[in-house]
Amino acid sequence: MTESKEGTILLLDDDRFLADMYSMKFIQRGFAVEAYDSVASALAALRAGLKPRAILFDIVMPDQNGFDFLRIAKSEKLGGNAVFIALTNQSSDTDRAQAEGLGVDAYIIKASLIPSEVVTTVMGELGKRAK
Repeated sequence: MTESKEGTILLLDDDRFLADMYSMKFIQRGFAVEAYDSVASALAALRAGLKPRAILFDIVMPDQNGFDFLRIAKSEKLGGNAVFIALTNQSSDTDRAQAEGLGVDAYIIKASLIPSEVVTTVMGELGKRAK
């Protein structure tokens, strides 16, 4: 893992193209990115001590889903003081409510923002946490 000016983003998405695209945008803004394509691998990194500033995760994943990830990460107190952000195309009120009930800090619909806007939104959430 490389050091960065802005800290590290953990990105959990099984779509490699999207993960690469979001990673590039975060790196351009001074972040390091640790990208994972499964809930198990992301949880393993957090259990091994990764302390990202923000954790972005998709809801629809193979095997375990993003709700499982959020539930486990929160129950095991993984990620330190990271901001948890769902980054998904699941736009139903039910999915949003479930994520909020599990303690997500923000819920972003991928299709509603271009990648640079996602970065700006994440930085806004990080700013709220810093206050």
